[in-house]
Amino acid sequence: MADLSRKRARDRLAPRREPYWQRLAAGAYLGFRRGPDTWLARFRGRDKKQQHHALGEALEFDKAKRRAEDWLAQLTGSPVRAIKRGTVIAGLESYLTDLRRHGRGEAAKKAEGQFKTALGFDRKDKRYKDPLAALQLEGATKDDFLDWRDQLKPGRLPRTVNRFVRAVTAGLNRAHGLGHIGSPAAWRIEALADDESETAVLLSPAQRKGVIDSASPEAAAFLRGLELSGARPKALAETAAADFDGERLRLSHRKGRPPKLRSRYVVLDKDGVASFRSWANGKSPTDRLFTAAEGKPWRRDIWAEEVRSAIAVHNKSAQREMRVPTEASAYSFRHARISEFLQLYGVDPLTVAAQTGTSLRMIERSYFKFIRSAMLEKLAGLNAMPAGE
Repeated sequence: MADLSRKRARDRLAPRREPYWQRLAAGAYLGFRRGPDTWLARFRGRDKKQQHHALGEALEFDKAKRRAEDWLAQLTGSPVRAIKRGTVIAGLESYLTDLRRHGRGEAAKKAEGQFKTALGFDRKDKRYKDPLAALQLEGATKDDFLDWRDQLKPGRLPRTVNRFVRAVTAGLNRAHGLGHIGSPAAWRIEALADDESETAVLLSPAQRKGVIDSASPEAAAFLRGLELSGARPKALAETAAADFDGERLRLSHRKGRPPKLRSRYVVLDKDGVASFRSWANGKSPTDRLFTAAEGKPWRRDIWAEEVRSAIAVHNKSAQREMRVPTEASAYSFRHARISEFLQLYGVDPLTVAAQTGTSLRMIERSYFKFIRSAMLEKLAGLNAMPAGE
């Protein structure tokens, strides 16, 4: 399929008798014949019969598209009979509504959190700050989506940016199927290259303390809980008071395809036990151990904003060696726990994997340098031992 929305892309097409087609909806296409530069529409209905309609020549994409939509809307049984014109965020909200309509409330909740982070939702003003959110979907171009993606890059790993892009793409694809007018070729952009050798952002104890001290009280407790448990942020955010038995913490997360809920118990040190007892004190078994401001549940977009804010406050007065990389995140506290198990405490990788709910493969890929250095130290110790011991 060609991207007909950009004149430069159309000019690069080779002249030919057969039009270049761009899908508008199920069975509905907009066509452009390079050479005479004429536009036409094509529709295949339930009877499988194909109809064509000439739209004219020397038209801009938007005008040709509107003419095609008007013609398609007149056809009986057209999938775009109820044309919906609106903004990008209106299309994404239709997607969320459709998920809830089909009983997929958790999926809708997760997607909404991703949209709020990716499009800069301001909780105070209750609006999206990113310009893309307010753009008319039918007028949004690939350049608009590329500019939006560029705004996501600072402080985020490529895999994180790709995750947000996939979420928005899936939402707009579904919105398009629900009748929202737009060009799928505009929002389907290639993923950023993700270097698998890229390691996690590791923070020293002093750096972590600086971020915690600069955070709001709710965020400080949450980050300290991550530091003590090595939990994934989402898993810790969902723990209830009953998940702490006075000595150990039960954590659950979904893993595999299809994802299954898996639980494990985390052994806490003396500081961890004392801290979790204080956080559980006075709470009913079903109360969450950690909540955001005003008792709201933690979500990815909320803790991401809190961490970015705490890092910015900390870095204003921090000395060079104490400054925290802007790409650090809540996950950095989990990464620090894993790396210190391996590097400082000499815990074997298999035990670390069981304790933190990950795999040996992931530990080797992300923390291999610590495994290797620990192994070399042990080998050096063996070589230094007197023969026969």
